[in-house]
Amino acid sequence: MAHVKATGDGGLAVDVAVKPLPVEEIQRLSFVKSPETPPDTPANDVNISGIQGKTEPQDTLPEPSVQPVHEAQDEAVPASTDGAEVQSKTKPQDILPISTTQLEAKSDPTSPPAATEGYQDTVQTSPTNVVPPLAHPLSPATRFKQKLRYTNDLIVCPGVYDGLSARIAQAVGFETLYMTGAGSTASMLGMADLGIASRNDMVRNADMIANLDSHYFELIADMDTGYGGPVTVTETVKQYIRANVAAFHIEDQVLTKRCGHLSGKKVVTYDVFLSRIRAARAAIDTAQADIQLIARTDANQQLGYDECITRLKAARNWGADVGLLEGFKSKEEAARAVKELAPWPLLLNIVENGHSPLITVDEAREMGFRIMIFSFAGLAPAFMAMKAAYGKLKDDGITGIQGTGVGPRVLFDVCGLQEAVQVDEKAGGEDYKSIITASG
Repeated sequence: MAHVKATGDGGLAVDVAVKPLPVEEIQRLSFVKSPETPPDTPANDVNISGIQGKTEPQDTLPEPSVQPVHEAQDEAVPASTDGAEVQSKTKPQDILPISTTQLEAKSDPTSPPAATEGYQDTVQTSPTNVVPPLAHPLSPATRFKQKLRYTNDLIVCPGVYDGLSARIAQAVGFETLYMTGAGSTASMLGMADLGIASRNDMVRNADMIANLDSHYFELIADMDTGYGGPVTVTETVKQYIRANVAAFHIEDQVLTKRCGHLSGKKVVTYDVFLSRIRAARAAIDTAQADIQLIARTDANQQLGYDECITRLKAARNWGADVGLLEGFKSKEEAARAVKELAPWPLLLNIVENGHSPLITVDEAREMGFRIMIFSFAGLAPAFMAMKAAYGKLKDDGITGIQGTGVGPRVLFDVCGLQEAVQVDEKAGGEDYKSIITASG
């Protein structure tokens, strides 16, 4: 123990006991070479906080591994700290690489992105691209995406608009359903399809339908115009993703839109349409979701076929997964569109007694369409059946249902009655145990 005389502020001598530091601690603080270091190993002079010493190469403070983008050249970048100039070097190998596509995107924000997501020209069939089996079921969006990418099948979808119509479509064996905006507006609000249904109306309906049995079927949903500008489109896409929707179409009509098979349609400009597509694509990529983006144009009625093709090609370049030209004027026009946009997948919307010619499933398959939706497949028959039953009740005092075998039990079975009873029994409940054996 060493003793050192120290003098305080008042001149008083104080005897302070100082305990020597171990050699290892001195080496750590002063960077003194270890005795084990071979004498021929080079050392670097270091001065930290006034301590002069030697350091081994492995003790040298490393240069930063990541530098700001503006230090891309091997030049010193001045910085000021308390008046002192600090010089730093940036190694070329320390710079994060920027692809040519990224640089072009920075210089021209309106340029279409590289086709890494969204539409791809070729069907992926190589064994290296086969999706490996997962321990959990695939989401509806992923299943639908794989149908488009790994098969050439025509996906036929009946139009549904509420829980009952979706359950019936599922019961007869359809694996992909289409939530029609016209049907949803009529069913939920009792109103014509004039853009009256809000985003909340459509999201709520899509959420309910998509999650009735998400392990069995996928839902394509109408998103109308996206309900606003890019910010609103972005939020709408995010809500559709959370709702478990597999795909959606967004169109180029003005906000005061109408059903695609009514006269007098008006569309937004080419640039506004693409802004909707870009916003939707960016929202999907940010969420890293598999939901499929379907670009729809209604410009045929107002601006003609050529403008439709121009808009769809641009949407394809911006990452739309599927195209939809609404309102074909002839079968020849429909077949021509498939050829001009091939191999990009096209969706065909069939509305019987609408403004377009009737094209059968076999004809659509022969033309090369990939998706086919029958928007009024549920709504029109339901309208006719209910009108007939209500009219009979009004005129004859009966509905005409008696004798058909359609009663509560039949209807509820379609709506998942037995599955609900099984859930209750597995959990130990006995409230609904007698339903299965009862007549209903």
